[in-house]
Amino acid sequence: MTSRPRRSVLYMPATNTRAVEKARSLPVDGIALDLEDSIAPEKKEEARAAAASAIEAGGFGRREVVLRVNGPATSWFEDDLAAAATAGPDAILVPKIEKPDQLRMIGAHLEKLKAPRHTRLWIMMEAPLGILNAHAIAQASQQWPECRLSCFVLGNNDIQKETRALDHPERLPLLMALQTSVFAARAYGLAILDGVYNNFKDTEGFRRECQQGRLFGMDGKTLIHPSQIDIANEVYGPPPAEVAWARRIIAAFEQPDHKGKGAISLDGQMVELLHLEIAKRTVAMADAIGRDSES
Repeated sequence: MTSRPRRSVLYMPATNTRAVEKARSLPVDGIALDLEDSIAPEKKEEARAAAASAIEAGGFGRREVVLRVNGPATSWFEDDLAAAATAGPDAILVPKIEKPDQLRMIGAHLEKLKAPRHTRLWIMMEAPLGILNAHAIAQASQQWPECRLSCFVLGNNDIQKETRALDHPERLPLLMALQTSVFAARAYGLAILDGVYNNFKDTEGFRRECQQGRLFGMDGKTLIHPSQIDIANEVYGPPPAEVAWARRIIAAFEQPDHKGKGAISLDGQMVELLHLEIAKRTVAMADAIGRDSES
């Protein structure tokens, strides 16, 4: 079992060359170079060229490099996609996805552009229609494998804007969207990342939102500032006690007396095969994080 940590994925404008250079040494799991929201219309071409140059230059180490392009309905989309296919990031993040047919179109474009096989598709779940179609969108990953879909990314600010929901410290108006997206992603084996927390100076509020996202089953958090990295890594990484317990479960099931059993007793608790599966996933993630921290 292998796992790729996605505890923290930091957005940054592709035109900020100083920040991009610094990102090569940050303790973050992923870097999302942005061509969309953080870039003014007159700077789109400059940002596209800068992002392609940064991706081709490499030097990001084990960090996952993602390019967020402009939406399919914009005049920049096709040029963005072509630049991404040439540069070959780990993933292309496409916003404003509402229907599964959009993924089929994107997959056809990527095939025509001969995008590298390692380049996957991430999509923003941020439109009301997209949330309502979450199941069909996730299912497209199996229905049309050529679309390369591998990850949902929540766009909470857009969801709130489009639904006219009010701010709430526990995100009550967004719970349906968050949980629907998690269910759809998990049903089809996709990763899923929580949306950004806007007030990067509010560390306690950010921590609470990370804890809530992990409670829901998210893999990690998208970030807007480097100061948020450590908290995201801490909350979304398995705690030492959880890892130790997971290793004990695995070791117990490997004992000769327990071979072939569907349930065993460990420290007075009944432990089943589903707990073994969870334990293996926990240990795989902990081992992956450990390897990454050494690289």
